[in-house]
Amino acid sequence: MNNRGSKLRVFLNTVVKEQRVGGSLCINSIHLRCTLMGLVINCQIKTPSNQINKRLFTNIATCQSPNSIMNPWFLTGLTDGEGCFLISIYRNEKLSTNWRVIPRFVITLDQRDKALLEQIKSYFCAGDFYKSGTCTIQYRVESVKDLQVIIEHFNKYTLQTQKRADYELFKQALALIQNKEHLTKEGLEKIIAIKASMNWGLSDELKANFSDVVPVKRPVVENITEPYPYWLSGFTSAEGCFYVQISKSNTKVGYQVALIFQLTQHLRDEKLMKSLIKYLNCGNVFRRKDSIDFKVVKFYDIIEKIVPFFVEYKINGIKLLDFCEFKQVAELMKNKAHLTEEGLYQIRTIKAEMNKGRKSFQLINKNNV
Repeated sequence: MNNRGSKLRVFLNTVVKEQRVGGSLCINSIHLRCTLMGLVINCQIKTPSNQINKRLFTNIATCQSPNSIMNPWFLTGLTDGEGCFLISIYRNEKLSTNWRVIPRFVITLDQRDKALLEQIKSYFCAGDFYKSGTCTIQYRVESVKDLQVIIEHFNKYTLQTQKRADYELFKQALALIQNKEHLTKEGLEKIIAIKASMNWGLSDELKANFSDVVPVKRPVVENITEPYPYWLSGFTSAEGCFYVQISKSNTKVGYQVALIFQLTQHLRDEKLMKSLIKYLNCGNVFRRKDSIDFKVVKFYDIIEKIVPFFVEYKINGIKLLDFCEFKQVAELMKNKAHLTEEGLYQIRTIKAEMNKGRKSFQLINKNNV
């Protein structure tokens, strides 16, 4: 009875949720039998293989088996998107310096992705969860001892975005804390100089109390390497968007359908985003005021490159739902269903449940995903 899960069945054109009880399901007095299947993603390979036609069933609340081993490059990619290295400094009159210093590694996700954060906690064997706002949850590590495990991971599986600069500064500050230098005025000022060059810099309170501190030089991240495939699936799980665009046209049904895959990052990571064009052999980049979008809009590239890539190197978390529905629309379009009234209605129905339109968890049948 251990490691039970759920899966999706389409029954009479209705998506139904199966709850595993002794391997059976009963819907309206009709009994169905189920087979539990596992999922393994911890396979470090640089080039996609042809083994993409596996039948995998999973609870999309977790999007993979809770006991599956997280690929380390996936974790780095997810961190490049949603992770943060912080040095928090609070006033505390009980300390000789009057200030308390807390180093933190944080990943913040939608509260529906708690199962994904639980996998990360299991991977590091450290940290805990904290409520963050009304709809998000944080995985946080702030023990100096446990943070050493975090450092060991990111030293080996290197961050690819400019977030690596924050990480390098974080390591400098953590080394000072490990040596107890944060308990002295001189050490505290060194840490504040480091913090001034990290993330959002110093708070107004810290600026007022340490106006003479000169920020250290922020490291420049230039050695962008070819992304690892699981890094890209992790980064997409954090920053990617799969969406369906329906607009009016002069076609027989009066509308045209387009599929778009998009990744958005701060403009400082323009070089990395441009490297994805060569890596995926498709797409283009589009600059905005402070950000840059990598987009794939050609249907051939979507159906022949993007979908097969994420079938092989699986997205994790709630965003897997959007990909699976995106893939479903791609298959309908490949079969010209979007050129019929019935097919267009089906695509509209799928689109309504994607991204911001998703109101609740469902179960999906990951056939060939």
